[in-house]
Amino acid sequence: MTVRLREVERADSERLLAWRNSPEVAAYMYTDHKISQAEHDRWFAGALTAEDRRYWIIELDGEPVGLANLAKIDPIVRRCDWAYYLAEPSTRGRGVGAQVEYIVLRHVFETMGYHKLWCEVLLENDAVWKLHESFGFKREACYREHVCKGGRFQDVVGLGMLKADWEAAKPAIEARLAEKGVDAATLPDAP
Repeated sequence: MTVRLREVERADSERLLAWRNSPEVAAYMYTDHKISQAEHDRWFAGALTAEDRRYWIIELDGEPVGLANLAKIDPIVRRCDWAYYLAEPSTRGRGVGAQVEYIVLRHVFETMGYHKLWCEVLLENDAVWKLHESFGFKREACYREHVCKGGRFQDVVGLGMLKADWEAAKPAIEARLAEKGVDAATLPDAP
């Protein structure tokens, strides 16, 4: 099983719209409506050109299976947000998310040299926030009834990781990956 990230390309637009509107992905997004082509086109144009965002297609054995991104990239305070999703249900539970998490953390803290990485996750998406915590993220906030999904308000968990947290957690993360047969040293960096 080979996981890598590649930059989003124009040819990915149609696939991304389908993923964003799929029930499996939309259930965990803040938006609660079907994304129109026009709305997607505006978002996608920004995804390709905005200097404070980076988007990557997650590939598993050369096939696109999801999206990872950095947002609010701030080189002055050396902080950014991140998120990812696995759009192909068959990839879940196979360790793909853990490999993506490792690749992004290493990229942010070692390649970019940033001080902090932040994310927000719906409280009901416990598989993702538990994964983040297992990698060393600390819960920094709980936004009560922060988003409305399906006519019901939901809480959001804010998680942060500092470079020092990464450095402390990295050996245990690499050992866990090795137990799953993944040599972290061979995982490619994000482009």
